[in-house]
Amino acid sequence: MTDQIARDNNRGWVLSASFFVLFMAPALVAQFDVDRPVPVTGLAVGGLVLYGIGYVALPVFAWRSSTTWQVVVGVGYMGTAAGLSTVATPYIFIWAFALGAVILPGWWLVVVNGVVFVALVAVLPGGYLGLLVILLSVTLLCRSVVHMIEVNRELRLARDQVTALAVADERGRIARDLHDVLGHSLTTVTVKAGLARRMLEAGMGIEQALVEMRDVERLSQQALTDITATVSGERAASLAAELVGAKEALRAAGITADFPLAVDDVVPEYQEAFAFALREGVTNVLRHSAGATRCEVRLGDSWLEVCDDGDPVPAAANSSRAAGGGNGLSGLSQRLGGIGARLEAGPLPSQGFRLRVEVPA
Repeated sequence: MTDQIARDNNRGWVLSASFFVLFMAPALVAQFDVDRPVPVTGLAVGGLVLYGIGYVALPVFAWRSSTTWQVVVGVGYMGTAAGLSTVATPYIFIWAFALGAVILPGWWLVVVNGVVFVALVAVLPGGYLGLLVILLSVTLLCRSVVHMIEVNRELRLARDQVTALAVADERGRIARDLHDVLGHSLTTVTVKAGLARRMLEAGMGIEQALVEMRDVERLSQQALTDITATVSGERAASLAAELVGAKEALRAAGITADFPLAVDDVVPEYQEAFAFALREGVTNVLRHSAGATRCEVRLGDSWLEVCDDGDPVPAAANSSRAAGGGNGLSGLSQRLGGIGARLEAGPLPSQGFRLRVEVPA
């Protein structure tokens, strides 16, 4: 993108500089009306033509070069102007000062153009006072234009960076939401489908298995709805609804759910983030807690805790859960950062696993 901005700036300069070079035409034509040797006229005409080409092309070269080359080009252009002024016209310094203002960096502009300006004041007769005023005006004008170009380039770079960050943030949001939606929904669907299969294998009756399969169908449809809402950014989580859904998923997995009856104690501003934390915690219980028979959820005004009594032996699963190496806990940490909450996850001293979210006072 930076290269594109540079190309646009160069293109803009070439177009505008080519237009202003046309103002050299009267001075070029005037060289043929002066009574002097043909070689001198040829030198003046050729010098003016090359000078015009340099006026258009040299800044593009200088902007891509080091400060040293910029100073060399600027000083060389001034020296060429001094030589042409003796055979062509002193007004050539107007373009020289303009180019110096465009090329020379920082204090080099003041030094080079200042020295040349003082020299012109000392050398030129009083009749050229208007030229000196024009030189100052052109220098200030061109420097202002260069400054605006630089500011515009910085603004475009900043805009592109903001756009890239916004895209990355939106991708991260969608990834987190899809993980939350699909991770929990597919885990619950898997648990319920497995329960229905075991019922059928145990000959416990088709009706009970059908109840579970209807739940599977309902959950699948809800997951599709949640995915659509997630992509469009219209999805909001409800802590009360997550408690109900989590209790049902745990029941299907044969895990006793010890949940609070209400969520009124939780600060309203924290409830949506806590809903995602509850969903992630219960999903981890269903997926990673081997042999868990009980899941306990506790709520406070600014904290939430999910504990289970599963077997902590599967080290890989528990280390991933504790370190936040999976997408679930890392995405949850980013989401909780929006309310300034702290996430703690790790195995309990005796047995089981705990996930705790707390907003510091």
